[in-house]
Amino acid sequence: MKINSADFRVREGDKVNLHKWPTKVEPFYKSKRQYRKLLKAHVAQLSAQQQLLYASNRYAILLIFQAMDAAGKDGAIKHVMSGVNPQGCQVFSFKHPSTAELEHDFLWRSTRNLPERGRIGIFNRSYYEEVLITRVHPEILRSEGLPDTVEHNSNVWNDRYRSISNLEQHLSSNGTRVIKFFLHLSKDEQRKRFIDRIDTPEKNWKFSAADIEERKYWKDYMQAYEKCLSATSTKETPWYVVPADDKKNARLIVSQIFSDVLDELKMSYPKTSEERHQELLNIRKQLLE
Repeated sequence: MKINSADFRVREGDKVNLHKWPTKVEPFYKSKRQYRKLLKAHVAQLSAQQQLLYASNRYAILLIFQAMDAAGKDGAIKHVMSGVNPQGCQVFSFKHPSTAELEHDFLWRSTRNLPERGRIGIFNRSYYEEVLITRVHPEILRSEGLPDTVEHNSNVWNDRYRSISNLEQHLSSNGTRVIKFFLHLSKDEQRKRFIDRIDTPEKNWKFSAADIEERKYWKDYMQAYEKCLSATSTKETPWYVVPADDKKNARLIVSQIFSDVLDELKMSYPKTSEERHQELLNIRKQLLE
């Protein structure tokens, strides 16, 4: 069964209701062996496409991963990007802003880490945290040292959506393709993964009491995500809602979407001019002699 990227894409103008978006779909693999074979093929395809991306030097790629805790962001990045040349890829994880970062606008710490042409940048969480966790915990907004006119502005979230959309439109117009993944995890599956982290000594380090505290705000987070996805999914920079209860399936979906977007760029290797071709032939002749 072929993965259709469009099935997971949030269309511009759609009002997202996450209750209607599945957290689990029919697997695109029939066994673990077939999963490994499919993922290996996807990774090989992405590796070839990355080489073309670098050689053509026309576009940059920015992958954004957002999700609730334990949804599998780290695993998706690790497995999907396993065949990518590390020299052409950078991963940034955005946690609580530092003191220095709080002295700038909310987009600053992300934009300074945008990928160059020919390279892939990955944001494990991103500037979207400023309309997600900050919306669920408005006390964070009050700690950002904003002018009173901003802090007490009832339209602050719409203003931030607009700032984000404008940034992404600017990036798209200048050759940076933004691909946004929301790994859609069910609350019950999160509970199972938390318990597994507690029961498995090798995974204890992954577990934090703060994760349980944030779980209490599940409903608030879902509402924040719905508003965010609805407001910031556009034709040029859409969101993809990836069912995440099955980690293997999620990785296959993410890798297929990524590969499809790279295909859409219609990249090609630079053509060699007649002058350059003759130069290379002369060099080859010298090497043979």
